[in-house]
Amino acid sequence: MHVEAQGRAPGVDPHEQHGASAYLVGLGYALVLTVASFWASATTVVYAPAVPVLLAALAIAQMGVHVAFFFHISSAPDQANNFLSLAFGVFVTALIVFGSIMIMAHLNHNMVPMDELMKMQR
Repeated sequence: MHVEAQGRAPGVDPHEQHGASAYLVGLGYALVLTVASFWASATTVVYAPAVPVLLAALAIAQMGVHVAFFFHISSAPDQANNFLSLAFGVFVTALIVFGSIMIMAHLNHNMVPMDELMKMQR
């Protein structure tokens, strides 16, 4: 590792060699977050209505570990294109998911109730 690259996030220095140790650290974090997710879903220690929020937070942390340690994407100036591509992909995915949810909610609101539909078919 270069002297000027110390203290930076993984993936910042394009000349940095990503050895097995960086991948093993990322694997360790990913395994810990995976085990924590399974524990959170099966335990009674966590307040039950908070479990989905905890699982969402652990999932976001897991994505961050994958982006930093395996994709080597960071917000460094020399990673601007990679970071913007990732941000655009997240934006498009969120737009499709939330747009689909809005469309389905609108359709559900405007549907005829099932008992009235059954009366119309007789």
